[in-house]
Amino acid sequence: MNPRLDALHPYPFEKLRALLASAGTPPDGLAPINLSIGEPKHAAPERVAQAIRDGMAGLSVYPSTKGDPALRRAISAWLARRYSIPAPDAETQVLPALGSREALFAFTQTVIDPSAGAVVVCPNPFYQIYEGATLLAGGTPYYVNADAARNFGCDWNQVPEDIWRKTRLVFVCSPGNPAGNVMSLEEWKTLFQLSDRHGFVIASDECYSEIYLDEGNPPLGGLQAARRLGRDDYRNLVAFSSLSKRSNVPGLRSGFVAGDAALIGRFLLYRTYHGSAMSPIVTAGSIAAWTDEEHVKENRRMYREKFDAVLPILRDVLNVDRPQASFYLWAGTSGPDTAFVRDLYGRTGVTVLPGSFLARDAHGVNPGENRVRLALVAPLAECVQAAERIAHFVKTSV
Repeated sequence: MNPRLDALHPYPFEKLRALLASAGTPPDGLAPINLSIGEPKHAAPERVAQAIRDGMAGLSVYPSTKGDPALRRAISAWLARRYSIPAPDAETQVLPALGSREALFAFTQTVIDPSAGAVVVCPNPFYQIYEGATLLAGGTPYYVNADAARNFGCDWNQVPEDIWRKTRLVFVCSPGNPAGNVMSLEEWKTLFQLSDRHGFVIASDECYSEIYLDEGNPPLGGLQAARRLGRDDYRNLVAFSSLSKRSNVPGLRSGFVAGDAALIGRFLLYRTYHGSAMSPIVTAGSIAAWTDEEHVKENRRMYREKFDAVLPILRDVLNVDRPQASFYLWAGTSGPDTAFVRDLYGRTGVTVLPGSFLARDAHGVNPGENRVRLALVAPLAECVQAAERIAHFVKTSV
């Protein structure tokens, strides 16, 4: 067996199940409400479903690893519209993927030389795929703790020079999971300068890019930041995106990578053997999704409605504020996050995720401690009811 498997940590939801097993049974009459997992619950667009039904003939065709040219062109055109940049070359700078999770993992295997003592830098808290992909590629993770004073962003200048010299890959997540923070152009400039100095690749996870709360102020993307800073070739930068959150189709498993043509070319070579070609049926649904924005605007409207309804209830009892983007609340608790989550479930039937489960102990602290993540994915009425139960729980626990 691969000995690197033994280095993997339990997934956050595995730890959550074990924690809740000690919580006891919630009171009768309280229907459970799960706000722990970021699984979109809004209805999938009918246009996507119809495209899939119309594309069933694709079952009889082997798909191309590089992806259907029509899909690559649709993604390129979407990137141009969304970020006000010239359309990336659909032949060399865009590659469909089976969701951003699959692509993030596989890209890490492509970039890391396991014999070189490679370091991979990632934010802390983080999406656990960053860490698992690093460990299985033979790399060593280095965690940059989120800083509440920087809106839970990372201070890249705090990374020691000897770490940067060994770094081969940096993961960024903007908008961030769990805090919904968005990297500024100045932060991108700093990271690009460090990349130029040390030669590392930047993997920009942007799967929450379309869930933003100010309709007139969409989050800055990595490719967009690169163009603004004169990096027209996107050197050492690859952006990852997905339809899961944008279009409420997590089961479609569809996304893309885009950026540096040299990196995309090597990634395509890896994927030729990895076996991750997108089905023509998924391709049909994906084209339908990327070529329509109306369902995405409605999606954002529904999330804004939830934040507007829930935040006035929770602000009285938790340290919580409106994020820049994503559908998460990153709320501070007055005591240990694990005890809060356990007791909240046992007394109210509401499930949220301990912040410490999303982070690692690094530089003397776990930056997720005494925080919980709430995913506002349930219907509006359930989100409001959950907030009311949480508020009552906190007030009666003091």
